[in-house]
Amino acid sequence: MTLLGGLAEIADVGRDAARGGYSRHLWQAADLELRAWFVERATRIGLDVETDRNGNLWAWWGTPGPDAVVTGSHLDSVPGGGAYDGPLGVVSALDAVARLQRSGFVPTRPVAILVFAEEEGSRFGVACLGSRLMTGVTSAATALALTDADGVTFAEAAASAGMDTAHFGRDAASLDRIGLFVELHVEQGRGLIDLDSPTAIASAILAHGRWRLTFTGQGNHAGATTMAERRDPMVAAAHAIVAVREAAIASPGSRATVGRLRAVPGGTNVIPSTVDVWLDARAETDAQTRALVADIESRVLEGVGECSFALVEESWSGVVDFDPTLGRHFATALGGVPVLPTGAGHDAGVLAAAVPSAMLFVRNPTGVSHSPEEFAEVEDCVAGIEALETLLRRVL
Repeated sequence: MTLLGGLAEIADVGRDAARGGYSRHLWQAADLELRAWFVERATRIGLDVETDRNGNLWAWWGTPGPDAVVTGSHLDSVPGGGAYDGPLGVVSALDAVARLQRSGFVPTRPVAILVFAEEEGSRFGVACLGSRLMTGVTSAATALALTDADGVTFAEAAASAGMDTAHFGRDAASLDRIGLFVELHVEQGRGLIDLDSPTAIASAILAHGRWRLTFTGQGNHAGATTMAERRDPMVAAAHAIVAVREAAIASPGSRATVGRLRAVPGGTNVIPSTVDVWLDARAETDAQTRALVADIESRVLEGVGECSFALVEESWSGVVDFDPTLGRHFATALGGVPVLPTGAGHDAGVLAAAVPSAMLFVRNPTGVSHSPEEFAEVEDCVAGIEALETLLRRVL
């Protein structure tokens, strides 16, 4: 089995000709193909694969049991995402386990590779949904009622993929099997570029959440309605987008983004009746993030005019501080690699509140992620696999 060969095997799955990069969304064609690929690839090295009650895939080396060492990541992507965000962690886990097997290593604890469902939240709007369901952070009722852009509910999509929706929700049995979770991930940022290191251990994840801002006005004819007669929610939304940027700049260390907008009914010659704007906000502390969103709301209200406005929280993840003792232990085991925080959310961050968890980053020489420009050099990817293998040897 060629090291990193898994990335080549899936290189054509989910390519997005319009956006560039990849669009791989939960239980749609590309994601289903990737899930089938993972089952075949894991089976090829003698692992036994199962799907848990929330759609996450587990590949076991040996007999499943408690106190397992679990590694892995996700296979889904943002629209037009890069090739490494998620898949690098899955491929590296497969390669690290295969290297241990070939060396004759015999683990003293159960080992599993875990592939989470809907990490990016690109189809149903809630990130890390597989891990949030497993831990109970998101309830089954909430998840099953989520809808995608086509109006398909999470429940309908799950049923079409062969899942039994009656069993979704907190999975204590799966959590009880995890003694330690380690997620390898391409770095999403410039930390390792500036530190001149191919790998690092994560110390923390910034607080972050998603909100929907809805502006309601009066739909009308673009040619027959004078400018003075209009109640145009698109104008209010445009003011809001500028306000988001201004509020984030005014809050040092904060990040706020509008990456999605929907106008109803969406005609070129129609003044929209409603406009939805989705906000992603992040900061170094929970309080700072909440204050940022409050400031955004206040600024937005100043430009609403005669339209109405509502702000709804769709997901929230507070600051995650990974166990510092575990982080230092792992950093030392890898020869003193850096320990640094990240502004990107991950399944490891969700699991950290329930089980011992850690993250291993691989350098991204572009510093760009969630984009086709995302990249990692082969030498750095190999360093990541070797680091993951080292950590597994230390804890197995």
